[in-house]
Amino acid sequence: MNLKFILDAVPYTLSGRMQVSGGHLPDAGHTVPTDFIGVGVTTADNPLVDDYVLERLAELGISQVRVDFTYGDMEGPVARLLDRLLATDIQVLLHLVQPFEEVKRINTPAGQVAWREFVSSTATRYGERLWAIEVGSTINRRRWSGYDTESFFTSWCIAYDEIKSRNIRLAGPNISDFEPLWNIAVLTRLKQEGKLPDIHTNNLFSERVVEPERFDHRLLGSWIGQLVKVNLVKKCRILKKITSDFGIDELVSPSAFWTLPRIKRVLVNSEQKMADYLTRYMVLCAASGSMRQIYWGPMLCNREGLIDDDTGIYPLLERVTHYHRVLGDEASYRIRPAFRAMKTFIAEISGSRYEGALATTGGLQIHAFRNDRHLIHVAWAENGKALPLRACYSEGDIAASELLDRDGDCLTGKVQLISEAPLYLTWPATADVQLIEPDLAQIEHIYRHIPDQKYYLYDDDQWHGMLVANSPAEAALRFKVLHPDHLPGPTKENLLRRARNAVWTVDGALAKAVVAKKPLKIHPHKRFLERHRPSKARRSWIAAAELLRRGIPTAMPLAYFEKFGDRGLLENYFICDRVDADFTAREILSAFRDGASHFQDIPAEQAYRELGRFLFEMHCRGVYFRDLSGGNILIKKSPTGELQFTLIDINRARFFNRGATMLERLSDLSRVCNKLHWGGREQLIGQYLQRPESGGAIPWHYRIPFYLYDFKAAFKRRYGRKAIKRLLNRAARSNESSK
Repeated sequence: MNLKFILDAVPYTLSGRMQVSGGHLPDAGHTVPTDFIGVGVTTADNPLVDDYVLERLAELGISQVRVDFTYGDMEGPVARLLDRLLATDIQVLLHLVQPFEEVKRINTPAGQVAWREFVSSTATRYGERLWAIEVGSTINRRRWSGYDTESFFTSWCIAYDEIKSRNIRLAGPNISDFEPLWNIAVLTRLKQEGKLPDIHTNNLFSERVVEPERFDHRLLGSWIGQLVKVNLVKKCRILKKITSDFGIDELVSPSAFWTLPRIKRVLVNSEQKMADYLTRYMVLCAASGSMRQIYWGPMLCNREGLIDDDTGIYPLLERVTHYHRVLGDEASYRIRPAFRAMKTFIAEISGSRYEGALATTGGLQIHAFRNDRHLIHVAWAENGKALPLRACYSEGDIAASELLDRDGDCLTGKVQLISEAPLYLTWPATADVQLIEPDLAQIEHIYRHIPDQKYYLYDDDQWHGMLVANSPAEAALRFKVLHPDHLPGPTKENLLRRARNAVWTVDGALAKAVVAKKPLKIHPHKRFLERHRPSKARRSWIAAAELLRRGIPTAMPLAYFEKFGDRGLLENYFICDRVDADFTAREILSAFRDGASHFQDIPAEQAYRELGRFLFEMHCRGVYFRDLSGGNILIKKSPTGELQFTLIDINRARFFNRGATMLERLSDLSRVCNKLHWGGREQLIGQYLQRPESGGAIPWHYRIPFYLYDFKAAFKRRYGRKAIKRLLNRAARSNESSK
């Protein structure tokens, strides 16, 4: 983007025309087009892949596709698939892709002739049968498309003349992400030249915001992002306003998706999360009333496809720029949850009238649609959270509803919670359902995609809580045997720890040994400060759910219970699986500090390498543990000799949708290294920083948190509460002996 190009956007921007009052909230009263959802398709050399693609499109119930078409495709597999698509009722948005090297020579006579001939022959052959032709490929990503300012406009003007002379609708310019200065500058220039598109296209990605409904922290930072409230709905509405201000009727997002590797940076269950995000994204785009159509990028692809091609291969060129070929063998293709999620959205929402947002704050989203068959509410909570249905709907409305999960399976009578996986609640079309003012104090924290388990709420006259079980019958049994009124208490034989908390094993309650934890004492100042915080048991429950959904091992939580009206903050229980461990990180690091080169046949180098890798992964997944002493890291040596780590005493941990900062990382590392000599610290931190070849030298400014924590720990050991208590006990014993 050169200076003149930027200046083209200045008058529009400074005039305040991008402002959309209350734009983060959707307006009601519009109808979602029946062909609102599209998907990108292509094929392979094998004609059987054409059959597979057409069968899956029919299964989706989709009526709109996007096909990328480039030089050499006229006689190849893509043309073969395109002819078959055009013989059906499916509408095709044909995206003309200029090869990278051809973009580089577009300002030469030969390059312009080649581009003109390609556009002309394609428009002549297919034009009247197409929904539209799109020109431009991620033009604001030069490293992918090759376009600079002038090469794009040269290409556009040639294509415009050829396409519009045949009365074909023209779409473009295909800008990626939300960068409205690009839209304004490009459309300003095209308006000056009298060559505006009929359809404004912008690949409206939202994946870097983690959750589609969140305010975008990337624009101006988290704090200002909250202030200006730029979320997905507002982005849609701003782009639509720009579109309308330039006299263009339709706005289309021709490609957007969540890549599995991006999800995996923080969360496990990446395919389930892709499906969650797909539904949430499509609901919000539909609610905005701004988009004529939105397309998922590739239907068949390993990294972001609705269907996995089972190759593990991704081409060098991003598929948002050019979705060229399907890879792999059709016999090994696998439908992902996102495919079923799209199918359900199309069946339930396409053609419906949007009746408004019923909830958009406090981590809860509920949007209402109505068609000639049903009143539909689509509800979800933010990641890691859940809210009881009864906190939002009356018992009568719940009983009268039919519930579908994100993938279209019937859940009537089986669901207690609104979670991060969207839920469809449907009633007859004439129904009038009034939402109860959501009680956000009832928000729970769960690992929604926990394998083979579900969450169950509990409350009676005295206690309330939650547990996990694989069936209602197992839940009923667990509530009975783990309930505080029936749970065996701590004894001398089963007690594991007794200090501020009692931690003890419970044998015989279930088929496996479990561990219970209950606070015993809370200092008065903490009782005052923590009176509005979750109980200790609930904090452990929350932390366990967060760790597990990020793929960080901890003891599997089974249940927590809190007593109603507990002013002393002591009547709460957390129950989890007992961890099978051989030793702790404190034991192994202390042995190395004392001069050992091995611990239980484990070389120091291996221990440092594997512990460093585990801690690095923990921090990358957004965990700041805050109590990372060696005793809180349990270690199991596998039969193959590898070390398996499990975190305990987890209720002080904090969690983010980003990696931990370096200050947070060093704070954790200084604790785990407190029992370790400096030579061992150098090796462990070298492995953590993935720089073992450096000799493990810790940069001087990284050492400061270690020195500070060493001082704090030494001071506490000498002058802290325990030290004073030991001194008083020693004095008391001395007095007794003197008598």
